Amino acid sequence: MNRICHIDPVCGASGDMLLGALIDVGVPVATLQQRIDQIGLRGLLLHVERVQKRGVAAAKVHVLAPREHAHRHLPDIERILDASDLPERVKATAQQVFRVLAHAEAKVHDVPVEAVHFHEVGALDAIADVVGVVAGFYELQLDQVTCRALPVSHGTVRCEHGLLPVPPPAVLHLMEGLPTEPLDIDGETVTPTAAALLRVLVTQWRSMPAMTIDTHGCGAGTKDFPRPNIVRLIIGQRRDNVDSLAELNETLTVLSTNIDDMNPEWLPPLLERLMSAGALDAWLTPILMKKGRPAHTLSVLCEPAAAELLRSSIYAHSTSLGIRQEQVARFSVAREIVRVATRWGDVRVKVATLPGGERRATPEFSDCKNVSEQHHVPISAVYEATTVAWRMHEGDDAAGEN
Repeated sequence: MNRICHIDPVCGASGDMLLGALIDVGVPVATLQQRIDQIGLRGLLLHVERVQKRGVAAAKVHVLAPREHAHRHLPDIERILDASDLPERVKATAQQVFRVLAHAEAKVHDVPVEAVHFHEVGALDAIADVVGVVAGFYELQLDQVTCRALPVSHGTVRCEHGLLPVPPPAVLHLMEGLPTEPLDIDGETVTPTAAALLRVLVTQWRSMPAMTIDTHGCGAGTKDFPRPNIVRLIIGQRRDNVDSLAELNETLTVLSTNIDDMNPEWLPPLLERLMSAGALDAWLTPILMKKGRPAHTLSVLCEPAAAELLRSSIYAHSTSLGIRQEQVARFSVAREIVRVATRWGDVRVKVATLPGGERRATPEFSDCKNVSEQHHVPISAVYEATTVAWRMHEGDDAAGEN
């Protein structure tokens, strides 16, 4: 069984709408306010009210922020987040959202990523929206986030640059590779902030999966449209059925390039940057090139929608001048994350179900490492205790089913 959140953008999405849905689904306002306070920017306050959109009750969030005239660049926001007291996972994910936004804006204006001015998106309330939404999903402790196709409206929207067509150019870039559907509404329904958040947070774009619904929440937008201007979060548990014991077949993208003129000390940070930018996996293979020159092949596995961003990251942070790209089929078995209790605290275990029905468990290394460092015990002891705890957990589940 795993914990899943399905996002239903009934009439599109914005940062404050996602924030409202998180509060409506049960994330405490005080918890989100605490995370926003950890950014280190004074005067950011959340105000929540109950509203109705076409008869549907929802939470409407207002981020109260002091007036300012600052136009921030990506490095400015990265420095703010680096200096914050946010949990590392929240900090890294929020930075990834802003990097995705910066790449989209850079394409629109044909300027380097570092030169992009964050106008509305760099404002204090927008920073609070991004951090609040990322922190809210972090608090939910989800194993998977799905979302159905994004609704695309029409018309125009007024922004810092004047009157722009809907969807705005940056949103169109952020939607590349994602499923969309037409929405006959005049006005902006998907904002750049929401498009970037969804691009980073959603693990699978699809209709609502089979699940047992635990709860759901609605976040309201500001405008009124012919349909309810809300986004819904549906939280529940999904159990793998018999069909899911077979292999999952999906089409992914592999990027590869040979590198022979780069300082080897720069290679590990390159892999870390690619993983934080959305790669599913990244690795280096030692090779021998022409004239007997030692080198490495950099390989990156990713969703097709993330290929362009990752190519840009490879060019920016390596000496590569050319990248090969190919589509591959990946076959994988069903897996879930289970938390088990040890004498030192909870540790996550990745449990795979093989096609024959056999279940195989592997303790999460990062959790074992953290427990080992916090309690000054050998990592092998944590690993062994976690494995024993999982076996007991499996035995309890089997007994309960009988």
